[in-house]
Amino acid sequence: MLADAVDTIPIAPDGPRDVQLIVPANDVPLPEFSIVVPALDEEITIGQFVDWCVLGIKAAGIQGEILIIDSSKDRTAEIAAAHGARVLKTPKRGLGRAYIDAIPYIRGRYVLMGDADCTYDFREIAAFVAAFRAGSEFVMGSRFKGTIDENAMPALHRYFGTPLTTWILNVMYGTRFSDIHCGMRGITLDALKRIGLASQSWEYASEMVLKSVHLDLRTSEVPVHFLKDPEGRVSHLVRGGWASPWKAGWINLKAMFVFGADFFLTVPGLLLLLAGFIPLCLLANGPITLSGVTLSLNAMLLCLVASVLGLQLLLISAVAKSLYDGTGRKRRRLLKLFSYTRTTVASAAIFLFGFFFVVEFIAAFIGQNYVMSDALTGLNHRAIFGTFLMTGSALVFVSMLLMHAVSLYVSPRATT
Repeated sequence: MLADAVDTIPIAPDGPRDVQLIVPANDVPLPEFSIVVPALDEEITIGQFVDWCVLGIKAAGIQGEILIIDSSKDRTAEIAAAHGARVLKTPKRGLGRAYIDAIPYIRGRYVLMGDADCTYDFREIAAFVAAFRAGSEFVMGSRFKGTIDENAMPALHRYFGTPLTTWILNVMYGTRFSDIHCGMRGITLDALKRIGLASQSWEYASEMVLKSVHLDLRTSEVPVHFLKDPEGRVSHLVRGGWASPWKAGWINLKAMFVFGADFFLTVPGLLLLLAGFIPLCLLANGPITLSGVTLSLNAMLLCLVASVLGLQLLLISAVAKSLYDGTGRKRRRLLKLFSYTRTTVASAAIFLFGFFFVVEFIAAFIGQNYVMSDALTGLNHRAIFGTFLMTGSALVFVSMLLMHAVSLYVSPRATT
């Protein structure tokens, strides 16, 4: 029975209040390596899985522990503890939350994550240990660089979902991952704490990859062997119905977009700014004719909109980079570029310069008894250009304040 094999110990001081840690009789003291895996109603596979982990730890020659985060209604916890695993009993609240709950109870310097369904071969963990000892902070398993058993992965996942979302992430973040959805992955405990997981469900996997990029973690990939579900075991995605894989893919895309919003801002913003600002400058002194086509006020107003939108996207991108920056290096560069005094003075000067053009036009317009005439053609072009200078300088000033506010919130010691 479970009571004969384990002890129940108090919750960790900094851990969640609604969990219970069960320690096996043969608990490992002072582990260097922690295998940390959530489980939900896995009584069919959990015993074999823990045995595989024990074999993998011995083969790798490392002192290790096995920590199962269990939210089951069946005998998963009892079986896992009887086979030598620590079990953290938690309410059912998602994969990402399971890892968040587990952090205060992880004792090892290195953490290996995965699934408790025996689809990843935890007898083969030596490559992860070697990668850690070589200096990696984040070690992704790759089924595509390793092997995939026949019928182990649905065709929809193998040939469409995983390659597509991996490609999207690599394009957005400039990375070279080959399998971002591989459940077998390792991370140092220090890096896991610094990542600060927030996702409660499936998207934790993408969040971890994305934040590893933002934190500039030393990253490597190792091949893994992906196995078919054991006889009698039905995967959680299949249990969730036909829509489950699509929902999982959708929430993973959401994580990519939320943690990489600057991808949709920087390049489009730069292109819009250049496409609008260059002709805006050319039209500042009056209409121009190109290949028989005269560009005047309408073209200039279009360029004004493109310029303002482009500048705004670029500035929002800079604020986003300040928020995402896990190392602080980008934030410090942005604060140096947009220093408070220099930006305030420059913004004020540019605003006044643009204001002069607008006032010049208004004064002339009033002098013409509020009638537009050819004499005002150059002035109204300069007024539109002045409008851009006023709007742009105001956007830069406000964005600078936001960047400094973000810095103070994220790092109170940041120099402004």
